[in-house]
Amino acid sequence: MRMFKIWVLLSVLSGTYNVYAGEAQPMEDPAIEDRFKKLTLELRCLKCQNQTIYDSKAGLAEDLRTQIRDQIHQGKSDQDIVDYMVARYGNFVRYRPPMTVATFMLWVGPFLLFGVGIGMLIYQMRKRRQLVKDAPLDAQQQQRAQSILRGEK
Repeated sequence: MRMFKIWVLLSVLSGTYNVYAGEAQPMEDPAIEDRFKKLTLELRCLKCQNQTIYDSKAGLAEDLRTQIRDQIHQGKSDQDIVDYMVARYGNFVRYRPPMTVATFMLWVGPFLLFGVGIGMLIYQMRKRRQLVKDAPLDAQQQQRAQSILRGEK
């Protein structure tokens, strides 16, 4: 009975690996593979968002890789494929979106915020320097300071 349980456990565990295995792609012409790799490295996985389609293991990324491979076999140019993806999923699918009116603040915003922060820092430092004057005490102020230090009023 114990051996039967072990056998069932091993059978179940070994069967789960088949579920997660992806579909193997046949090796193609090296030029097509280079083109495929270049395209999939330029496009973002819409599910993972911080990975390229090439690196992602998500099911959606697998579907997008299949679409790209099919379009390459149909003879479409790289620009046609990217345009198709952008038309379908928006500029977000690109890792390096073009500078447009809509994406202008994404490109320029961090530099503007950095510049505003530096400007505010300089302004505050100058303002503080004007408030804190390091002038020597006159005779009356020195006498008053000495009396305070001695504990007199």
